[in-house]
Amino acid sequence: MPSDTLPAAPGKPVPGAADGSRRRRRGSRSWLGTLPLLVFAAVCFGLPVGFVVYGALTTDQGGATHATGANLSTSLHGAYLGSLTGSVELSALTALIGCVLGMLIAQAVVTSRRGALRESVLTASGVLANFGGVPLAFAFVATLGISGVVTQIAHLGSAGWSLYSFPGLVVIYLYFLIPLMVLVSVPALDGLRPQWREAAQNAGATTGQFWRHVGIPVLAPTLLGGFVLLFGSAFAAYATAAALVGGSVPLVTLKIADALSGNVQVGQENVALALSADMIVIAGLVMAVYLPLQRRSTRWLH
Repeated sequence: MPSDTLPAAPGKPVPGAADGSRRRRRGSRSWLGTLPLLVFAAVCFGLPVGFVVYGALTTDQGGATHATGANLSTSLHGAYLGSLTGSVELSALTALIGCVLGMLIAQAVVTSRRGALRESVLTASGVLANFGGVPLAFAFVATLGISGVVTQIAHLGSAGWSLYSFPGLVVIYLYFLIPLMVLVSVPALDGLRPQWREAAQNAGATTGQFWRHVGIPVLAPTLLGGFVLLFGSAFAAYATAAALVGGSVPLVTLKIADALSGNVQVGQENVALALSADMIVIAGLVMAVYLPLQRRSTRWLH
């Protein structure tokens, strides 16, 4: 009989049992390594969300706090609903255009054999994807504003061009959304294996047939995930729109700022929190769509 099957002598530990016990103890304590992250998430995300939801569902009357759904109802009617709709329309349009143009640029970069071009485009995309706010608005005012250089040279004003409008915001948002899509798409395009294209060519498939039956179906999760990511980025943008259009274009982020500061009507702070809660719900839906798509794309391309 092998020695490892012999029963342990009375009073002696079973061989391997001590190691297994130590592994179980280490496994039971492994969650402690995530404790700093959990504390950070609770303080930086949990508390603000909790205060937003609490403020959205309560109101102060005569110094007493009462639970109410009036704030949420107000946030979904009238001008506030128009601002939500305007933000969704702007985000969806810019995300769609950004996905198409970003994917085309990423494909050109991947197929290029010049490493310097690839590195230059990826570096520039990393910088431009994080370039926003007031500096971006000022750059566009100096370029495409009423007295902007390009506006004056190309006489865009006589053609009806206005930077301080919905189309102007579309152009500005694309400035940082397209580079973001390039950064998202390049790893996915790199994951398309050359053997798939060679197999398709050997089977007599054209380039269009390869993309229609192989490339696009494989990249579809990445495309949809990129669209969702771009939508979320455009939906949460505030500083650029605030510096450029003010209240002329209805956006939910601008409405929240107006309600909190009392620019239009005093005592709308809880409605602003209700609008923030609406944005959290939409962002949650966006992430609920994005994460499964990201996992599926990773399974195909790695």
